[in-house]
Amino acid sequence: MTDATYKLAEPTEKKGKKGMLIGMILAVVGAAGGYFLTSSGLIPLGGKAAVETNKDGAKDEPAKALADVGFIDLPPVVVSVNSGKSRHLKFHAQLEVNAPYMDDVKKMQPRIMDVLNGYLRAVELKDLEDSLALTRIRGHLLRRIGIVVGEGRVRDVLVMEFVLN
Repeated sequence: MTDATYKLAEPTEKKGKKGMLIGMILAVVGAAGGYFLTSSGLIPLGGKAAVETNKDGAKDEPAKALADVGFIDLPPVVVSVNSGKSRHLKFHAQLEVNAPYMDDVKKMQPRIMDVLNGYLRAVELKDLEDSLALTRIRGHLLRRIGIVVGEGRVRDVLVMEFVLN
């Protein structure tokens, strides 16, 4: 082999991984420092002003107004579940209602209970044993109650008790 070919065929020396390690450490430190500066409010992003602290060192943030809602407690319901054995479901819920419609929804409570009983009696045992059963039941009940009292009046169905015996 000629000298030119020999030099091309030689593998180049591997540089140490020291430079890559230092680069990784600097990247992690930089990311952590950036996160701290933006989360503490020292660098305001997205049009947010820096958060001031009071004399105790606590952050002074304006309180967000709570939604104007009320809650209507529905009586507990016990229904038999379609299965080979004698099984029962005890269900107790509250309705989160927009405040201007509290009286309207209370007036329709007997019809709401009818819809709730009718739906829960149709649910089968295999549907209740699913891990997402409670979420699915809440969604179905909210949709049915919205049809009964009118859309936009009931915000949510809050499940207080869900016991399968």
